[in-house]
Amino acid sequence: MKRLIVFCLMAVLAGSFNSSVFAQIVEAPPLIEPFEREAVPNAEPVPYTHLREADVMWSKTIWRVIDLREKINQPLYYPMKPINNRKNLMTVIMEGLQEDMLKAYDTDQLNILKTYDEVMASLQREDSITLFRDYPPYEPFDTLIKTEFDPSTVMMFRLMEVWFFDKQRSVIECRIQAMCPVTIEYDEYGEFKGFKPLFWIYFPEARKIFAKNDVFNRQNDVERRSLDDIFFKRMFNSYIYKESNVYDRFINEYTGGLDALLESERIKNDIFVLEHDLWEY
Repeated sequence: MKRLIVFCLMAVLAGSFNSSVFAQIVEAPPLIEPFEREAVPNAEPVPYTHLREADVMWSKTIWRVIDLREKINQPLYYPMKPINNRKNLMTVIMEGLQEDMLKAYDTDQLNILKTYDEVMASLQREDSITLFRDYPPYEPFDTLIKTEFDPSTVMMFRLMEVWFFDKQRSVIECRIQAMCPVTIEYDEYGEFKGFKPLFWIYFPEARKIFAKNDVFNRQNDVERRSLDDIFFKRMFNSYIYKESNVYDRFINEYTGGLDALLESERIKNDIFVLEHDLWEY
């Protein structure tokens, strides 16, 4: 009887060992769809039209915020963890920095470069807490707890974009020049403290990576758009928080509350009216 029990235990342990080894040697899982996706992984961004300084008759630099908590922007936030080869926008950016395919800058002027180690050091969070020793005299002592960066904590993105009128093609066009992930800071009581911009990236440099990462489509699982398509076709919602001005100030520095929202809408409407007035109907 004892031999039978020992044999059964050995069989169970061997089975679990073999299953763990088998799980480790599987490199590529089988396809969960009846076809292999090749369009987006092999895609290239649509190149910008060549632009000469002599063809630009008017331009305006705009800074805006994309809030990922809005429903239309949620495909940029989910999934929180990679699933079915889909990754959220922040995960794609962090992988690009790690693989040295993207560069991080300290400001939107893109003139102060940050290394990947400096970026990760700034993203780590250190909290000081008080503990008590588990032996007499049970004295309190302070200790530091380090928390690794979680891409899901990024709830907003700032964009710096340039609107211009190209007289050669007779169009008003917008090109995003820089992007900045932003986290929302809270105090120890859970009260809102403010927004923390992490770093800036050069958007034209990131387009090659964005073009190879698809975004979930609520209406059709087969028709997937890439991250680059979302920005190139402007399939997101946002609000303006700054325009180029002589004082280099933000909207919330000279107005606030509902007036700040109205000022943001005024800037957007001015661009629309400018384009509308170029033509006769």
